[in-house]
Amino acid sequence: MIYFIIFFLSVFLSSVSQILLKISAAILYENKWNEYLNPKVMIAYGIFLISSLMTILAYRGVPLSFGPILEASGYVWVTLLSYFILKEPVSKRKLTGIFVILVGILIAAI
Repeated sequence: MIYFIIFFLSVFLSSVSQILLKISAAILYENKWNEYLNPKVMIAYGIFLISSLMTILAYRGVPLSFGPILEASGYVWVTLLSYFILKEPVSKRKLTGIFVILVGILIAAI
């Protein structure tokens, strides 16, 4: 069970990293160096690295066939974080997609 929690946490951290990268992409920089070597981008890639290492650790107890299923929860996290942090609207189409993803995860878990 702990490995599944680690896996979900790694997916959540990866989603946080994607939001940080999107925030950073919205800023205009003086040059390309500042665009790629700014604190938000560096932190986001650091979080991606930690997330990847956590995923590798989680695969010690999570069957390989469950990996893609658990990774699909990232779409849910990114949508929720985008709504709450970036104030992006959530359309009916996105809500339908999230519902289908959650149903798929539940079906695969049973």
